[in-house]
Formats: sequence, C-alpha cells, structure tokens
Amino acid sequence: MSEFIVGLTGGIASGKTTVSDHFGALGVNIIDADIIARQVVAVGTPTLKAIQDHFGNQAILDNGQLNREWLRNTIFAHNESKQWLNELMHPIIREEMLLQCQQASSIYCILSVPLLIENKLNALVDRILVVDVDPKVQLARAMIRDGSQQSIIEGIIHSQCDRQTRLAAAHNVIDNSKGLHQLNSQIAKLHEQYIQLARRS
Repeated sequence: MSEFIVGLTGGIASGKTTVSDHFGALGVNIIDADIIARQVVAVGTPTLKAIQDHFGNQAILDNGQLNREWLRNTIFAHNESKQWLNELMHPIIREEMLLQCQQASSIYCILSVPLLIENKLNALVDRILVVDVDPKVQLARAMIRDGSQQSIIEGIIHSQCDRQTRLAAAHNVIDNSKGLHQLNSQIAKLHEQYIQLARRS
C-alpha cells in the first residue's frame, strides 16, 4: 500500500495523461479517475443501466456502450442533467479510487483527477500537483484531440475552476508548455521529492 498519495490535476487538455504516463514509466502506480469513470459504466454495469433508465435509449450506442458524445452534449446543455449524473457517478468513482489507492504498491502513488479541486477531493491526497498550460493552448489542443465544437470545449473549461484557483491550491506545478525535455526534467525532480516525502510520512 502506498503511504503517500499525490493528487494530479489540471484543466482539460493540459497534458495530465502525458504527465501521469511519465510517472508510470518511473514505476509509480497511477490511479486515473477518467479510466475508473469508464470502467464503472462498462456494458452490463448497474451504473450504465441507471443512466439508460434516466436518459432513455439515446444514451446508449447500438453496441450497448455509453453514447459519450451525446451524454456530454446533454449535460453541458442541461444543468439538472449534469447534477443528476454527478450525484450518481461521484460516490461510485470515489469508492473505487480509494480502493485502488489502498492496493497501490509503489512508495507513493498518483491519483489523477481532473476535478480534484472542484469536487473538493483535496482531503484524499497528501500533495496536489497541477499541470498548467495557457488556456488558449488548452482550447486548441482539446478541439484537435476531441473533434468537438469550440463552444463545447469552452463550456467544459468554464465549468472547471479557473486557472488562478487551481494554481493557488497546488503544492507543485508542472509547466507543460516548454516541450518534452523540460517536462521530463520537471517530473524527474518531483519524483525524487515525492520519494523523500513518502519515506518521511
């Protein structure tokens, strides 16, 4: 079991997965809330059934999987739908995150949660690491990556806490706008720092 949990967060398309992959390559166990969120709505799960019962068959693709694009557009257009989905999903995801943190075997583990600060999950972690990029870069990256309309991406960005709030909550910040070499250097330094903190905890 990891005795020290680093909460990794950042806005949409800031590069959280790239950063967590680098830590993973150093032998650090990664618990990813986005992966867990997909697992808990896999075909045949009670959570997927609850979503279908609430939103109707349009929430499900022909292959039985969740229609993510339809659901994402729906919840950002209708706040009450977003609230219902959050109330369903958040306790299930939180329970699984805690279980996976308990099962982690590296000296410290990374808990990657896009909405760590927004959902007030600070108490789950010993340290907050924020991946930071300029909002204009976020928007451009997200539109290329997701193929979504600018208005949808902007809606997601505005639904997250602002950059200043995120940075104010951070114990450490990774600047992900300087290229791969700089990114590797920042991660290597933090890795050594987290090992020392875990040993002292």
